[in-house]
Amino acid sequence: MSTAPPIAFIDNLNYLSSPLTDARQVLLRQPSLREIEGSFDDLVHSFEFLVSFNGSTATFNSYRREIERLLQWTFTVRQCALGELRRADLEDYIGFCQSPPDCWIGTSQVARFSKTPEGRIPNSKWRPFVIQPDKSSLAGARPDVFALSQKSLQSVFAVLSSYFNYLIQEDYLQTNPVALIRQKSKYLQRHAYAEPIRRISNLQWDYIRETVTQLADDNPREHERSLFIMLCLFGMYLRISELVADERSTPLMGDFQCDQDGNWWLRVVGKGNKARMVTVSDDMLAALVRYREHLGLTRLPLPGEQTALIPKLKGRGPVTSTRQIRYLVQFCFDTALERMTQEGLADEAQELRVATVHWLRHTGISEDVRTRPKEHVKEDAGHASMATTDRYINTQMRERHASARNKKLKPGY
Repeated sequence: MSTAPPIAFIDNLNYLSSPLTDARQVLLRQPSLREIEGSFDDLVHSFEFLVSFNGSTATFNSYRREIERLLQWTFTVRQCALGELRRADLEDYIGFCQSPPDCWIGTSQVARFSKTPEGRIPNSKWRPFVIQPDKSSLAGARPDVFALSQKSLQSVFAVLSSYFNYLIQEDYLQTNPVALIRQKSKYLQRHAYAEPIRRISNLQWDYIRETVTQLADDNPREHERSLFIMLCLFGMYLRISELVADERSTPLMGDFQCDQDGNWWLRVVGKGNKARMVTVSDDMLAALVRYREHLGLTRLPLPGEQTALIPKLKGRGPVTSTRQIRYLVQFCFDTALERMTQEGLADEAQELRVATVHWLRHTGISEDVRTRPKEHVKEDAGHASMATTDRYINTQMRERHASARNKKLKPGY
């Protein structure tokens, strides 16, 4: 196998033209792929499958990640076409994903392609797998061990099974090698317990909120927006995709609506393109007023107001990249972590080293479900079933641990 890093195949959704043209572009950039009989047809069918998800950028990105990895491995490691893959090959591929070579691993998320005067070209810094180095390590250092999480493994099986089924329905392939892997249990763990909800502590949230508020006071042009975003993610449990403009919707100030009783709500388009109304608390309404006053708008949104909810700092229009929001939240986490460490709370700050944007949603739900009717929390969170909301109720775990806290290692004393 070549020690050179792979070259990206698939660009962002808005830069794809047609499956035939996009497949030809891949072969023009990488002539060696032409030596693999069937590679062009594999690419055409893969592009056709992916563009069917043009209604959701997030879904497209998720499927592109898994399919690109498989195609890269099939063409450059196995050096064959998709039709030649059998069950044993897919088992080898799963093993490869669990421990890819160093040249396939990056330490930061970067764009697959770069814009140049000559057009879009593959970004030489892109890698199929990414792992974030420990923030306590030296800058640029790569972790020694790459581990594919159980959630990522589940995604591999789910996406590739759907992909191969599509190719069968198109009469392109005869079998689904993923479906033939009978013993998925040796890859996917089954837990006899509910996975704990990953959240930050109340102390950590206090430091984050205070730190970002200070950032907004000191540099309002850049960080008033940061403060509002952080409060939306925590206070209304918004998903990151619900803050940015995409093919489904563009979040607007007019999405904040006041009913006839004077209660404020936020209309959100979430997963599955489903709209819901989220309760706006008094504190969240005050945060909205502060943010709007910074933007030079009226204190409260006007009916049907078309102002972007999260505007770009430079240029015009709404933020369209979830990556930009992730970077912003990570900066807030890092700044709060640094402050806690300086104030002698390094041990209490540890979770902030690995916290993600979604932890803010988890934390907000976990706190609210303790004091609000869980049916109300379910509706605000946009959970499809009460079972999902119930995962945030940790009373049984708390009682279970309390009953064992005073157990002695020497019975009878």
